[in-house]
Amino acid sequence: MSNDDIPEPDRTLGAPHPRETPVLYGQAKAEADFLEAFTSGRLHSGWLITGPRGVGKATLAWKIATFLLAEAGPSLLGDPTLAVDPDHPDARLIQSGAHPRLALIRRPWDDKTKKLKSEITVDAVRSLKTFFHMSAADGGRRVVIVDAADELNRNAANAILKELEEPPANTTILLIAHQPSRLLPTIRSRCRVLRCGTLPPDDLQKALVQAGHSADGSESLATLAGGSAGDAIRLLNHDGLPLYAEIIKTFEGLPHINRPAALRLADSCAGRGADIRFGLTLDLIDLFLSRAARAGLVGEPTAQGAMGEARLLARIAPDDYAARRWAQLQQDLSNRSRHGRAVNLDPAALILDMIFKIEETAQGVAAA
Repeated sequence: MSNDDIPEPDRTLGAPHPRETPVLYGQAKAEADFLEAFTSGRLHSGWLITGPRGVGKATLAWKIATFLLAEAGPSLLGDPTLAVDPDHPDARLIQSGAHPRLALIRRPWDDKTKKLKSEITVDAVRSLKTFFHMSAADGGRRVVIVDAADELNRNAANAILKELEEPPANTTILLIAHQPSRLLPTIRSRCRVLRCGTLPPDDLQKALVQAGHSADGSESLATLAGGSAGDAIRLLNHDGLPLYAEIIKTFEGLPHINRPAALRLADSCAGRGADIRFGLTLDLIDLFLSRAARAGLVGEPTAQGAMGEARLLARIAPDDYAARRWAQLQQDLSNRSRHGRAVNLDPAALILDMIFKIEETAQGVAAA
């Protein structure tokens, strides 16, 4: 496989890469916070860009990198902005992936399995030593983007911590984190945090149009995407809306599952070419459990991801006790999902096991 054929782990299929995204929607606060630090001379060497997946964290990181490497200054006219002329020499180098003072750390390709590795390895971080040595002769600022820091394995996390503790001169390290609580506390303490929130409906629609998708505007898409353009694109690209409807169909009779539907759902996640559907199914089951836990706290949802979902959630999560049970199950199954994918458990068996755990919990809630 040539380098051009290797998938980029930091690209959402069906959307431009974050370095190619022209406009960052919905994150004006994070952008302004960075610019305030820059203009006041308090530019930290380490920045932790946090928030839900798919809301523009990576786009923000690439815009910060372009701003710093182009040695731009914030506009004195109107609102401050990170915008850099796309024809600027540094911006053109970044777009081509060939800027000598920018390093990108992400999950590497495994030539043996012909897949992307499930985590960022220490060798990827150690490559920074060569980068810092070679870029020193070029002068100017240097930027490192880690996408995503959640995917650093233990040795890689310790290696990036060393760089944060003793950063080379004139270097900015940008760590993108979907779940910063999973990072080493010492990594978090060495970084200033930029928080990115979910996108309001108008910005979500603009982001979808910019990525080349028609503005769906459906209640199901808005509900399941939860203000994440990346999640919305993934749902649209991979039939996520009908898949979630299948999940609701499987659980509509809880505390007893629809067993034929459960078997069909599990079987659809196995076999050649089913990797994307398998991953999306795991994520949508996790979302279902999250929505069940929330329903137990705040009541029947006002918007639903599939027909019949609101009534189902109200029935299986009638109170605080149910909310706690569903929240605990979500955590347990999330851990099992990560472990199952790491050790390559049979997808169908893993999905069925999760479905049976949900049935068992629903029966426990009903009997309480």
